[in-house]
Amino acid sequence: MKLIASVAILFYLVIPFFSFADGNLVIPASYRMNEYLPMLTGQKIGLVGNHTSMVGKTHLVDTLLSRGIKIEKIFSPEHGFRGNAADGALIDNETDSKTGIPVVSLYGDHKKPKPEDMKGINIMIFDIQDVGCRFYTYISTLTYVMEACAENNIPLILLDRPNPNGYFIDGPVLEPAFTSFVGLHPVPIVYGMTIGEYALMVNGEKWLKNGIHCKLVVIECRKYSHSTRYQLPVRPSPNLPGMNSIYLYPSLCLFEGTVVSIGRGTDFPFEIYGHPDLKSGNMAFTPIPISGVSDKPPLEGIECHGFRLSEEVARLKHQGEVNLDWLIKAYTELNMNSRFFIPYFDKLAGTDKLRKQVMEGMSEEAIRESWQKDLTHFKKTRNKYLLYPDNQ
Repeated sequence: MKLIASVAILFYLVIPFFSFADGNLVIPASYRMNEYLPMLTGQKIGLVGNHTSMVGKTHLVDTLLSRGIKIEKIFSPEHGFRGNAADGALIDNETDSKTGIPVVSLYGDHKKPKPEDMKGINIMIFDIQDVGCRFYTYISTLTYVMEACAENNIPLILLDRPNPNGYFIDGPVLEPAFTSFVGLHPVPIVYGMTIGEYALMVNGEKWLKNGIHCKLVVIECRKYSHSTRYQLPVRPSPNLPGMNSIYLYPSLCLFEGTVVSIGRGTDFPFEIYGHPDLKSGNMAFTPIPISGVSDKPPLEGIECHGFRLSEEVARLKHQGEVNLDWLIKAYTELNMNSRFFIPYFDKLAGTDKLRKQVMEGMSEEAIRESWQKDLTHFKKTRNKYLLYPDNQ
């Protein structure tokens, strides 16, 4: 009876960190410790992670240390190791106050681990929750880590996690001239792959510098498919506080390349959009600084008029596409012509064609049709690297 009670208690402690989908319990790879612990025993480990790198209620770092695994260094992406740095905030190297392990920041001018960062490491682990959008920078960090591992002959073990936007593919495919940290590879805005599948594609398509190859092992999730609507148990970054923002992110992030606010500095980032000169809308909001979330939000202190989109989420999830209607309507109503956009827009879009199409008055349907040839080509490439059942 004591054993049954203990198992029941453990189940209820852990269950909030899984997600039910289609009646099945989705299990991220970090939970499957029997699959990767044998590879870590007696090794000196580097770990790329952040606040999403959890096993139940315990961080992966603490979990591994409790099992006698030696972690030499932690590498942290944008937002920092504990996930409490605002978007774009520069983070210095530090020492983790809880464990005393050195933390190397992979952001700002130090996006790729340097050779000296990799000294004393035998194996690298990568465990970060992605949201499946090209301009979400964790996949760029992954690429630079893979490159550093390949150059220093260090194997990489990637603990895969479900993609909450992994059920569809949409948006323009990035063109090489618009490569940046918010888009390194010729993939659409929403690419429909887990971060593990994406890593396999980076290796297989020889997208690392000089075509080098990373010694990569992907530990798979269990009971996940690309039709799964996975509910994240932990917010992946400060300005994606819940599932509404995660589903709206692929569409609303394009506004970051315009004069329009997407709610940074409010309680509803990536759930609303607005501008002082918009006349239509169903709400008003005034962005203000929020420590660790939005230190200097666009349109700070200025009342904006616009839309809260929470009621649109169900439709968006059903359709599985990037919504351009909001962007086109805002551009038309503000009537600012080229002043509506800032140069960052083309980097986010991965092309200058989308900006030109909006300015030329093309319909959403016509713009979407212009993506189809490139999307068809990408899907053929993507199919080679899928680990999970697919609905595309």
